[in-house]
Amino acid sequence: MSAVAARLRELGLELPEVAKPVAAYVPAVRSGRYVHTSGQLPFVNGELPAVGKVGAEVSLEQAVELAGLCALNAIAALATQVDLDDVVRIVKVVGFVASAPDFTAQPAVVNGASELLGRAFGEAGTHARSAVGVAVLPLDSPVEVELLAEVR
Repeated sequence: MSAVAARLRELGLELPEVAKPVAAYVPAVRSGRYVHTSGQLPFVNGELPAVGKVGAEVSLEQAVELAGLCALNAIAALATQVDLDDVVRIVKVVGFVASAPDFTAQPAVVNGASELLGRAFGEAGTHARSAVGVAVLPLDSPVEVELLAEVR
């Protein structure tokens, strides 16, 4: 078991099965020293635990948890390409938040992903980031997260 997987287990988390793509793409691609993940939705056993807009049908607190699930799914996608202990750094995270018109706390939502990556990868989990509010996401998901990782 990788050190990253062991840290996740200490947090009470297990790497899930990689979610099947909902369109024509693959979950992750390695190119040289980098692995790009596709946008990951907060699937749990193939289902979205919540749908709708953050700030309307989905609370800020729920959305933060969902962003963490997206990050966990992104880690699982990353693990299809490399041993997680070969991750040098999570370079960039992009989080998309399906937002009610007056919702402006997208950075707080994406913190759910950033904080999980920090706990899983330690210092290597510190990353650059964008948190973007959008009108709608696939399958009416409240959150979607993608990442770029540098690997050995």
